[in-house]
Amino acid sequence: MTQPKVLVLTGYGINCDEETRSAFEYAGAAPRIVHINDLIDSPAMLKDYQIFVFPGGFSYGDDTGSGKALANRIKNNLLDEIKNFAERETLMLGICNGFQVMVSLGLLPDLSGLWREEAALITNNTFRYQCRWVDLIVEKNSPSVFLKGIESLHIPVAHGEGNFYAPADTLSAIEEKKLAAIRYAKSDLQRAGGEFPANPNGSMNDIAALCDSTGRILGMMPHPERGMFFCQRDDWTLLREDLRRSGKEMPIESDGMMIFKNAVTFFN
Repeated sequence: MTQPKVLVLTGYGINCDEETRSAFEYAGAAPRIVHINDLIDSPAMLKDYQIFVFPGGFSYGDDTGSGKALANRIKNNLLDEIKNFAERETLMLGICNGFQVMVSLGLLPDLSGLWREEAALITNNTFRYQCRWVDLIVEKNSPSVFLKGIESLHIPVAHGEGNFYAPADTLSAIEEKKLAAIRYAKSDLQRAGGEFPANPNGSMNDIAALCDSTGRILGMMPHPERGMFFCQRDDWTLLREDLRRSGKEMPIESDGMMIFKNAVTFFN
């Protein structure tokens, strides 16, 4: 099996790099954590990788808005190189703060093809940091490589600025082009309808993730790397007991792992 090489970006305030590296390694890839300063010093290294990841965290302390400082650092130092990477037959994933970076870069939704900022992830409607497990539904017609074969997910969110906002015409284009890849849902897997806590931040149209038109780029607010294994679930002890009583084995993996496995499968 081909082992795609994964560049997991790190830097000041990024704190989910190790978990993301571990997820890709478990899925069968060959990940490496690279500091933003090292990438700026040696941008040619991007040619050696097939997957690029913006992990979660609080890059540069989110002092100028979530993801904005890192996005500006990339615009000023690496924009052409990142564009060239995206134009190859590669994959790009942004998780939480990484999704915020992608939107600030203009990498998503990129309706114009010009990499300009067209949407935003703003302060949660609760005006509070939300850290909780959520139910998600994957759009059946989503072109996303990462979401192939996935219908729903139960994974955590942890953010203060995850409220997806876009002007009306932009939102309409996102829906028309089927770029809204994942939506927040209630426990019965019906759309959240903007209701808290099923929709933890107030995102328009319950949008939890966007992909690009090729399906090779995905940005998502929830954290699949924090929901890779069954025993990480918030309800795993209850599910374990249900499985034991019905004579079934307890699984090892959980919902989030499939996203990373799909990325590896793309190159095989």
